[in-house]
Amino acid sequence: MSVTVRVPAKVNVQLAVGAARPDGFHDLANVFLAVSLYDEITATPADGLRVTCDGPDADRVPLDRTNLAARAAEALAARYDRAPDVHLHIAKDIPVAGGMAGGSADGAGALLACDALWGTGARREELLEICAELGSDVPFSLVGGAALGTGRGERLRELEVGGDFHWVFALAARGLSTPAVYREFDRLGEGLDIPEPVADQAVLDALAKGDAAALAVALSNDLQPAALSLFPELSDTLAAGRAAGALAAIVSGSGPTTAFLATDARSASDIAGVLRASGTCRDVRTAVGAAAGATVV
Repeated sequence: MSVTVRVPAKVNVQLAVGAARPDGFHDLANVFLAVSLYDEITATPADGLRVTCDGPDADRVPLDRTNLAARAAEALAARYDRAPDVHLHIAKDIPVAGGMAGGSADGAGALLACDALWGTGARREELLEICAELGSDVPFSLVGGAALGTGRGERLRELEVGGDFHWVFALAARGLSTPAVYREFDRLGEGLDIPEPVADQAVLDALAKGDAAALAVALSNDLQPAALSLFPELSDTLAAGRAAGALAAIVSGSGPTTAFLATDARSASDIAGVLRASGTCRDVRTAVGAAAGATVV
């Protein structure tokens, strides 16, 4: 017997970042939107813990116990006093090291898959607690839809979404380390008064109304200057997407994937075509949000 879980990527439609805390983390006001790019995690009984992966850039995915999928299996097994004997196979489609929470998605997907495979019957609150222990973005990968994340991003308040939002994602030629981007954020902010992060009501209202034009005006990412500082070529990709007719262009999370909001599916297809021909990125994907969170398929 095996269990397969499908889990979505995310885009941050607002990422407000506070100053570094004594523990090294940053307080956030992080408005997540799940989008229809998915990894699938299949859990199968095994004699020990093993992780395999295929799909785009699978060679860049760690297959040891640093992988969040492996850590999720170990965390659930420890809570239920059992051995983490499972083969986890990741069918990778979310960009690797792209600022779209692919690793977090795999952690959430593996957690749900192991819970179903082992019949542990963990409550949703318990699964979310384990997710928060694994990483800041992991709880949202389990929940999906749209949510406001506070604290490190792990404390979620689910948000209403009143319609579909069409996106184009341009994949960069290389990755960006999330810790490196946060270090650059701290460096750029040295000596400055960094305000406490708060959710922008204009973003929440635009999501609730399904108003892409209003959301385009309100999109923001406090990590974007740091990402551009480390990867200046992303400015060319952003400019190409705007010139192609995107309502707005933004770095997705810590990058280096860049996200372009479109008016509808046809516009998204047109923008994708221009970006593919622009020479400013290695690949382009289209997606729609909000997408459901981790789901057994």
